[in-house]
Amino acid sequence: MTYPRELIDPIIAKNADFDLEGFVFGNGDFTPDIMLIGEAPGEVEIRTGIPFTGRSGKELDKTLAIAGLTRDQVYITSIVRSRPFGRKMMIDKTGKKIVKRPNRMPKTQEILLHAPLLDYEISQVKPKLIVALGGCALKRLIDNKMTISESHGRVWHGKIKQIGPNSKYVASEQEYHVFPTFHPAAIFYNRKIATDLMTDWEKLKEILAKKTF
Repeated sequence: MTYPRELIDPIIAKNADFDLEGFVFGNGDFTPDIMLIGEAPGEVEIRTGIPFTGRSGKELDKTLAIAGLTRDQVYITSIVRSRPFGRKMMIDKTGKKIVKRPNRMPKTQEILLHAPLLDYEISQVKPKLIVALGGCALKRLIDNKMTISESHGRVWHGKIKQIGPNSKYVASEQEYHVFPTFHPAAIFYNRKIATDLMTDWEKLKEILAKKTF
């Protein structure tokens, strides 16, 4: 998708005020039924310029297959388009101090900064169903109090959050169907969700077959 320069240039410029680097465009079918929204690109995605191409990308491909989907049938993006990184002091093999910059979750102000981009993508793609991959995406779209553990695997219907005047979130005019599920990377840290994750995508396959959205 091509973003208007007047939309992305100010956001990329303000990335310098945060620990954010690079920029990854959305990828996939521009007129799909389904839009997948993740958290933010990682180190691998910044190098490739393609969403979900790291370890989590392989897990995403597996779950898409469960639902009978491929990447070219969906549109994939994230709530923050640049990589949030942390700073960690390490000692290398020679005893020298080095600073590592690991991936991290995006902060509230970083999500707010990139909010106009996500709003623009949603307005252009016009998805019939949004799949929220993880808690960050769920909270950005619907409610800060919602959790994936309580909401996953069920279709939510209503108005989503969009950026309004004075950089405040407001309810969208249009209503959307949102299907929350776990972020693909979550399985690396909690193997116990594996069954729930698979079940969610099996449910999504049924939803798509019945077109109950």
